[in-house]
Amino acid sequence: RALAGAMACNTLAVLPMFLLGALAVFVRDDLGFGEFELGLAVAAFALTSALASVPGGRWSEWLGTARAMRVAATGSAACLLGVALLAREWTHLLVLLIVGGLANGIAAPATNGAVSRLVPEHRQGLAFGAKQAAIPTAILLGGAAVPLLALTVGWRWAFAAAATGAVAVWVLVQPVGGRPLRERGAPVRAGDTAARVLVLLALAAGVGGMGVNAMGVFYVESAAASGLPAGVAGALFAAGGVTGIASRVLWGWQADRRGHRHLPVVAALMGTGSAGVALLALAPAAWALLLGTLLAFGAGWGWPGLFNYAVVRHNRNAPSAATGITQAGVFVGACVGPPVFGAIVEAAGYPTAWLAAAATLLAATAPLLAARHLLIRDLTRGRR
Repeated sequence: RALAGAMACNTLAVLPMFLLGALAVFVRDDLGFGEFELGLAVAAFALTSALASVPGGRWSEWLGTARAMRVAATGSAACLLGVALLAREWTHLLVLLIVGGLANGIAAPATNGAVSRLVPEHRQGLAFGAKQAAIPTAILLGGAAVPLLALTVGWRWAFAAAATGAVAVWVLVQPVGGRPLRERGAPVRAGDTAARVLVLLALAAGVGGMGVNAMGVFYVESAAASGLPAGVAGALFAAGGVTGIASRVLWGWQADRRGHRHLPVVAALMGTGSAGVALLALAPAAWALLLGTLLAFGAGWGWPGLFNYAVVRHNRNAPSAATGITQAGVFVGACVGPPVFGAIVEAAGYPTAWLAAAATLLAATAPLLAARHLLIRDLTRGRR
């Protein structure tokens, strides 16, 4: 039940960004703005998430994960419902996404803390993979919303329907057995990992997240621009979401069986995923688009659950606070990536933008492996 609540909260928290990405063709036509403004709106969501992540992690340690997740769910629902009812121009959309970003910045570390404290250690790899499947689940829901709602009753109904997910979060994260998930007022201790290691991990997650977050926003737009019908592009986007869900669960399950060396696996996934993102530059070639989608979503965006699990394993004292730092890197990457991607699209086209996105994913492996080197060195010195 706790894992289901964390998954529901994570999914609801990221839905504003990915639902906007999936429905961008319809939203832009209705509100009258371009690709660059789309990237800026998503960047505002991600930047607000980044700014809220570190204090949100410490706040979750103090307040308790259940209460923090309810607050995050309420904020996300307010953002989604506001877009459905109130957005009449780009500035309205921008303000509402800032509200959603605040909620997302609280939700990510709160759900990490809940899983860390409630799931047995020998199943946490699988649990974190399942929890982080929330993002491709949001992609799947966004892709499905194109033919089911946007092309039938209108894009606003998709946002309104998504807001109802807050009810599930409120029900699922209620204390089990009359006890809160985390005692309010419990002391917050520092993490076990050196700050420089967490900063390097945040840098790796940020650089790696630049390209893949742009993929989540611009995939449907890119496929449609290459000549694919909007419904087909949305279906491919949904297929990418399914691939992402399966891969995150798979890598988490393997982590429980493997027991160690998680960060090198994350680096390998980033490298493989960069090849998939590069293949998207060859659209509308059917083989390149299909293979690129599978690799980009399965490997290039299959690592966050395993990444968070690796961070939590070395920060048992304060998992929300530690992942609040690394999640800040993720959100900064999501902030920088989409507007830069949109600017490259407007200047040089989608193929060039996809190649640039692939390069960032590959570059992220350097700080990741550097962080692992420092972590091993610190652990070795500690044993001595």
